[in-house]
Amino acid sequence: MDTTPAFDARAEARAQRARMTRSLRGWLGFLALLAVVHVAGIAWPGLSHWGVVPLEPIGLVGLLAAPLLHADFGHLFSNAFALVALGTLVGTVYPRSASRLVIAGWIGAGLFTWLIGRPSVHLGASGLVHALFFALFALALLRRDRPALVAAFIAVLLFGGMLLTVLPQAWRISWEMHAGGAIAGIVAAVVWRRRDPPPARAPYSWEIEEQQADALTAAKAVDADTFEPERPREVPVLWVRPERDADPSGDERGKVLPFRRPDRP
Repeated sequence: MDTTPAFDARAEARAQRARMTRSLRGWLGFLALLAVVHVAGIAWPGLSHWGVVPLEPIGLVGLLAAPLLHADFGHLFSNAFALVALGTLVGTVYPRSASRLVIAGWIGAGLFTWLIGRPSVHLGASGLVHALFFALFALALLRRDRPALVAAFIAVLLFGGMLLTVLPQAWRISWEMHAGGAIAGIVAAVVWRRRDPPPARAPYSWEIEEQQADALTAAKAVDADTFEPERPREVPVLWVRPERDADPSGDERGKVLPFRRPDRP
């Protein structure tokens, strides 16, 4: 049974614009928060110590604080555009699961780094960025509807290099955060892939033809039930051939029946 909602192009366009605007405003507000935190970190340098410190109890604070902290403005700017672009895509295409994907990427990247990371302070929103990217990529493979494929195509077109940044690179780059975010994004995509309903879409031409053929078949069936009489279960015999004589050699073919004329006795 087809569960795809009926397509209304104007209503769908309005809803999509509203979701995109709301998501964009939210991520721009989050970017402003990151800028405020970074300025505060310049005034109080001790804030940078609240990142993820692997296998240290105090380092667990970084699960919440690390995505808000950045080493310098260059580090912040390198994550800013990706955060806004990928976050807006997620919020537009997957409005019901967007917050869950963000939380999973936020916590998952830090937890993975705390478990296997190098002995250093890991900070920055790059883990969340990778979680959003890989969530979009995985959801496109799992759902395969048009908005999911378009969102993944845009993400790969803009940030396709993230497919390789999950591998160890320069010592100042926390590949552990990248890998943790990627894993968290993929797991979250698998878990919540059905949380958002399938999008409304215009039917394809062959679907319209199939619907018309089904409707014609149903109409013919109704006409047959209405105008054609029911087939009788038993048909009475109209005549019975007389039994042959006991002599099996007798032949009744061509037998002439005598008819008398009324004017003759």
